[in-house]
Amino acid sequence: MGSEALVELEKASRGRLAVVELDVTDEATIERAAERVGEETRRLDLLINVAGVLHGPSFGPEKKLAHVDPDALRRVFEVNAFGPLLVAKHFHHLLRHGERAVFASLSARVGSISDNRLGGWYAYRASKAAQNMITKTVSIELSRLAPQAIVVGLHPGTVDTDLSQPFQRNVPDDQLLTTQESAASLLSVIDGLTTAATGRVFDFRGKEIPP
Repeated sequence: MGSEALVELEKASRGRLAVVELDVTDEATIERAAERVGEETRRLDLLINVAGVLHGPSFGPEKKLAHVDPDALRRVFEVNAFGPLLVAKHFHHLLRHGERAVFASLSARVGSISDNRLGGWYAYRASKAAQNMITKTVSIELSRLAPQAIVVGLHPGTVDTDLSQPFQRNVPDDQLLTTQESAASLLSVIDGLTTAATGRVFDFRGKEIPP
């Protein structure tokens, strides 16, 4: 969904939706967004980081070592690993209100080191593994500051989006989720989380993904 569609949703929401500019690769925009949200509310009960990148106009997932490119590595890590950490840095005070609060970041099954059987996809795999470590580390700090806060990674499944489009030919039809199906499943998983889940990663069915 482009920004134009979000603006239209905001107009149609009758004040229930506010669009705030945020670019996870630009810390200044994250800080401004947190300040803007803080002007509207002193607490957040749910914050989901959905930014992620697998490929772009000039790069794609690497099939072998010869395809590894430093510029692509930096771009992928900047979005997939640095982004969630910077969002946590600037928004976590809004989750420290003493009641249940969830900070979730969209992760990926390929970020599991123990589940890596095919190799390849160096930047994406490594950036998601780094993101999962960040999730764990943030969860430890927040557990001290806000014992009711829950910090998790969520694997949304293979969803019919631009990110997965080049690779959908290998996905059975019954395993390709619509955006609505994935979002509904993830929200259901989030609703069932307890503090025992903090620091862990779950798929859209609620099954834990091993590190």
